[in-house]
Amino acid sequence: MSSNKITYGILRALVIVIGILILLYFLYKIQSVIIYIIIAGVLSLIGRPLILILRKKLKFPNTLAVITTMFLMLSILIGIITLFIPLIVEQGKSLSLLHLEQYEQNLEDVIEQLSIYFSSKGIDIIDALKGLDITSQFKAIPNILNSILESVGSFSIGLFSVLFITFFFMKDSKLLKNGILTLTPTKTESRFSNSLETINDLLSRYFIGLICQISVLFIIYTVILLSFGISHAVVIAFLCALLNLIPYVGPLIGASVMLVLSMTSNIGLDFQSDILPTSLWILFFYTLAQLLDNFVSQPLIFSKTTKSHPLEIFLVIVISGLLFGIVGMITAIPCYTAIKVILKEFLSENKIVKSLTKNI
Repeated sequence: MSSNKITYGILRALVIVIGILILLYFLYKIQSVIIYIIIAGVLSLIGRPLILILRKKLKFPNTLAVITTMFLMLSILIGIITLFIPLIVEQGKSLSLLHLEQYEQNLEDVIEQLSIYFSSKGIDIIDALKGLDITSQFKAIPNILNSILESVGSFSIGLFSVLFITFFFMKDSKLLKNGILTLTPTKTESRFSNSLETINDLLSRYFIGLICQISVLFIIYTVILLSFGISHAVVIAFLCALLNLIPYVGPLIGASVMLVLSMTSNIGLDFQSDILPTSLWILFFYTLAQLLDNFVSQPLIFSKTTKSHPLEIFLVIVISGLLFGIVGMITAIPCYTAIKVILKEFLSENKIVKSLTKNI
């Protein structure tokens, strides 16, 4: 091999590496735009069934069907914000600097009553809690609230961008599909086209199923908390329901949030006769709601939308969590579903692929 060819090969490899680095840097700088596109894509998948109903059943023109769907989705968003703003503001005031000392005192009262209760049972929890500085963590809450207020401007820009992109994704359902197909080789374009149609259908039903799942949990949590007279029941129920979007880990975090907030909302009552029994009953009903979700709602959603076995889903979520953390757990099922559809289209004769995709 001549020195010219070696030099050419080195330069070509160097140019490719530099090109990849420039591309990665470019994607990093426009990551917010990529997030907007992903969110818009998800919203368009959620709104797709309603658009089809308006067009086919009610004979709406395509543009009118899209505008009606976006109006309904935006109305729901505004309704949620209108419902939660007063409650969030009130909760924020209780956690502000002006009330931080009182909140710390309330938490210390709970810990003290816990200590007295367990000491009467011969259990010393002071040593276990000695190394923990729990109350100091709440000093970061006002800074978080200030950051949220500072993000309102960027949120407005992001909301407008998402709505703008979503409108065109809904108006031209093939826009995103055509954009992906332009990046695929001509020989495999028809196969990718078939795969994208199947993926759109499965993911549309999956995201709608998730909304139904979260809504059911939100209603159950709200009823539980209101039954026990817990303050800010709607806000707590909404947060705990949203945490269920994180598989397996989310419900555990939600249980901790609900337990702590239910205890602190009953400050002033006797711990052993009031706070502890109430908190345990709330935890008991929360566990029942999770059992209902795990054994009824989730299997129904996953089996009808992703066409995957529950054990298969469990392993995919755990592996994705180990590799990519919380984000991996949240995106595991949609990504796995898309990969399965593509594998079936291109490797349908493979024994393993045939076994995994037999229900698709």
